[in-house]
Amino acid sequence: MDKTNFRTRSFFFICTFLGFLLILLSKISVCSAAESDFYCLKSIKDSLQDPFNNLGSWDFNNVTEGFICRFSGINCWHDNENKVLSITLSNYGLIGEFPRGVRNCTSLTNLDLSGNKLYGNIPSDISVILDYVVILDLSYNTFSGNIPPDIANCTYLNFLGLDNNNLEGEIPSRIGSLLRLRIFSVANNYLTGAVPSFVNEQITAKSFENNPEFCGKPLKGCENSWIWKHIDRASFIKAFVVGWVLFFTLALVLRLFQFPSKVINKIVSFNKWKLRVKEHLTSGSDLPGEEDLSSSNHKILRLQKFVTRMSFGELEKATSGFSENHLVGNGMLGKVYKAILPNGWTLAIKKLNEWENLEDEFVSEITTLGGLRHRNLLPLIGFCTENEKRFLVYKYMPNGSLHEWLHSNEEKAKILDFPLRVKLALGIAKGLAWLHHGYELHVTHGSISTRCILLDQNFEPKISNFWEAKFWSKNDTALSWSLFPVAEYSGLGSYKQDIYCFGVVLLELVTGKEPHELTSSRNLFDHSPCLLDADRDLLGKGVDDLILQFLELACSCVKFFPNERSTMLEVYDTLRTISQGRTDWVRGIPLSTEISSLYD
Repeated sequence: MDKTNFRTRSFFFICTFLGFLLILLSKISVCSAAESDFYCLKSIKDSLQDPFNNLGSWDFNNVTEGFICRFSGINCWHDNENKVLSITLSNYGLIGEFPRGVRNCTSLTNLDLSGNKLYGNIPSDISVILDYVVILDLSYNTFSGNIPPDIANCTYLNFLGLDNNNLEGEIPSRIGSLLRLRIFSVANNYLTGAVPSFVNEQITAKSFENNPEFCGKPLKGCENSWIWKHIDRASFIKAFVVGWVLFFTLALVLRLFQFPSKVINKIVSFNKWKLRVKEHLTSGSDLPGEEDLSSSNHKILRLQKFVTRMSFGELEKATSGFSENHLVGNGMLGKVYKAILPNGWTLAIKKLNEWENLEDEFVSEITTLGGLRHRNLLPLIGFCTENEKRFLVYKYMPNGSLHEWLHSNEEKAKILDFPLRVKLALGIAKGLAWLHHGYELHVTHGSISTRCILLDQNFEPKISNFWEAKFWSKNDTALSWSLFPVAEYSGLGSYKQDIYCFGVVLLELVTGKEPHELTSSRNLFDHSPCLLDADRDLLGKGVDDLILQFLELACSCVKFFPNERSTMLEVYDTLRTISQGRTDWVRGIPLSTEISSLYD
């Protein structure tokens, strides 16, 4: 009996000890993983310049479990565990080389660094740094050099975006052998040579466009490019210049010796015909026969330099034939449908009204918004033309327009508390200030309102509707940009118009009133606002002083004389200063740019 009890006790002791040891080892493993991911994110922040303070929420003094999962752009496997699943830092304005410290995020599957100012070479040991990466997006940066062959060792890749960089050389042939690769793009680089054969035949020519020396399926055959392998480029350029000089010399001699008038008339007639074709490209006027088709195709090719042309069949299938079940809105230019593509992407498709001529608006939207990238601008994904039908394809914004939240019903408006309205105002101001002051060319929107402010799943505002926008040079002279006409007046009025419209949006946010209701308030337009003008649901919650300051700022934007209104940069800085006056609740609002740094 004693022996039996002894064995039982011994067995129980051994099991208890092993269980304790197992728990201890798992704790050590979790701590080790958490510590590794902690240093991963810290090294990323330390290695990159962050002029807009988009990584301001990355506070490493916090030691609570799961704290890094609340960082901007970070998703974890579990909210209460410091184990990073994905890093999404798209359009954060980050500057520097590829952050090698990301290798310490040992469970990372998604890395999106697109739309920044990253430079240098893509690491030659990329597969070692990103062992299990499924999505890798490095597009819209300034990476240079060759695509590293080692990237073909990232065998889990489903998505690889390298487009819109300065990459050179050839595509490593082994990339085509990646079995899981579904989406791949190297468009708008300086790549050369033959396109490798891909296992996935769904990768189309659009993935390689605007690389002038590419050849091979699905592009033109490489045999068409043999001449460049045998001709010295410098010799070709010299011969080209000499040929043009001889041509103009001959033309001058013929003119001096009175070339027959009939021939001259034919030349003049030919030039007039070319002028009509050029006018047709921009105005859409009728030309007979093949010229009409040729100019239309030429226009589409030019539009494709801005965004991707999408298949009508693909859009029709994704919306079940543009059925009413997919209809989510009806705007000024047409109806908007929600579409879900086979790859899971959710898009918004705007079908332009067929009963009115909206060709100018269609072209202007593509040539303006298609060339702009900012976190507070609505991303334009592509376009489609099918006979007389015109479609614009955007990223889907699940929370609809700001106008709906403010004015559709009281319950929705109550959800927008004052801190959230501050966040919205800051985001809109940031986008406008970037358009006016931060972009290489200055841009004026022309028709800002709560109806064109769309909200993503995090209530981040996105400015849309750019068909009335204009580009301006540094001296406020309108520029001819691609296909839309040149304005012949100063840009000062356009800037001030945007500021006035933003002031109206700010008044709508603070008062809850529609624009036509605001005009009946005598206080708001003579710069003597009071709290009686504010939305009653916002008052009495400890922020009345800030509400009054917001009202005063809004009224300064809608002054009668345009030259008395501030610049959009000054408005944004004032808005940030007011917001930072209450750090107890504004701390959670992402003040994600220092607009003054846009001049750097």
